[in-house]
Amino acid sequence: MRTDATTESGAPGHDVLISADGVRISAVHHPDAARGLCFVVAHGFTGSWRRPKVAAVMAGLHRHGGVVGFDFRGHGASGGASTVGDREVLDLDAAVAWARRLGYRRVATVGFSMGGSVVVRHAALYGGVDAVVAVSAPSRWYYRGTPPMRRLHAAIDHPVGRFVIRTALHTRVSARRWSPIPAAPKDVAARLSPIPLLVVHGDSDTYFPIDHPHQLYAAAREPKELWIEPGLGHAENAVGPELVERMAQWVGEHVAER
Repeated sequence: MRTDATTESGAPGHDVLISADGVRISAVHHPDAARGLCFVVAHGFTGSWRRPKVAAVMAGLHRHGGVVGFDFRGHGASGGASTVGDREVLDLDAAVAWARRLGYRRVATVGFSMGGSVVVRHAALYGGVDAVVAVSAPSRWYYRGTPPMRRLHAAIDHPVGRFVIRTALHTRVSARRWSPIPAAPKDVAARLSPIPLLVVHGDSDTYFPIDHPHQLYAAAREPKELWIEPGLGHAENAVGPELVERMAQWVGEHVAER
């Protein structure tokens, strides 16, 4: 359902996409006239394409091609409730399909934290993309080894915590437990090949320590690359312009080879 037609002038166009299970997904397109490469950006938990840090990442990527940003279910202006990485693959699939309808010949997904797990699972289960970049992504579920992750699990597992997340962070979390439990990123990473995978992680990440990127990288097949970034914290809030530029260049080089 189109709410604001995408422009050809370089100005962003807004859209409301519909996921395969009927959830309305708020999305934005920053066009590239050549329609060669499009980056589809998947934000982290409690994020949105309207958030300044996500917008900054999108602006950096836009120097190298078109960009599609979207709000996962339960986030921002999208409908539904967050399943914290399970059904979100359907939201990403709707955004990738939109990029294809817009005429892009190459599509790369770039995900952060929860979004990083989603881009890996989406490429493994659905395909249809030309490169994948997973930043600060967990390799496995139910991780509680750091204080931030213990606090997060305590919040999403309790009605009061979900109320706080909804009111303070504007994110609606589903009260339903996963059933069945979706395959973890590390368990499906091998299916990405021959899609190139770049795993990016900071050695100062306070949510997921570096055994997560090493586990994800080890599970994947070639072509793959692992960057452990000195001093980098967690997800889009920690990523600066220089790293965005390097990731965009990596994508450009690898989609050109396919």
